[in-house]
Amino acid sequence: MRIGELSRITGVDIETIRYYEKLGLMPRPDRSPNGYRSYRPEHLERLSFIRHCRALDVPLTEIGRLLDFVARPAADCGDIDQLIDQQLTRVRARLKSMRALEKQLAALRTRCGRPHDAAACGILQELVAAAQGEACACHGNTSWTIGGRAASR
Repeated sequence: MRIGELSRITGVDIETIRYYEKLGLMPRPDRSPNGYRSYRPEHLERLSFIRHCRALDVPLTEIGRLLDFVARPAADCGDIDQLIDQQLTRVRARLKSMRALEKQLAALRTRCGRPHDAAACGILQELVAAAQGEACACHGNTSWTIGGRAASR
């Protein structure tokens, strides 16, 4: 099959398939006499594996490690368990961060409860105040350095 068909079947963009080939995650396909890439069922299976791992947000480097284990079925799976445990840790950290972001946005949202013109919008007032270095509903008061001197926000 050609790259367009592989892309259509898997839902993976053509440029992404080429990128995976460049990284070595996908083996280079044979070329037909006219120069087109010619993919086999093994390519489809491997790309589907990669796509599934990406859906789980597994980093490409870790997908490469998993593919190494696929190629060595007799290898001990302890490293695979550790890899997934690390991925769980990353996902849990992102969830915690997203929950904090949700609270910040909810706090900001409470500043404007009904439709009116932008000049009276509490959300915009909070965002402008924060940009001017004042405390805001969503972040409180923080400080940073500008040109080597402390500035507060």
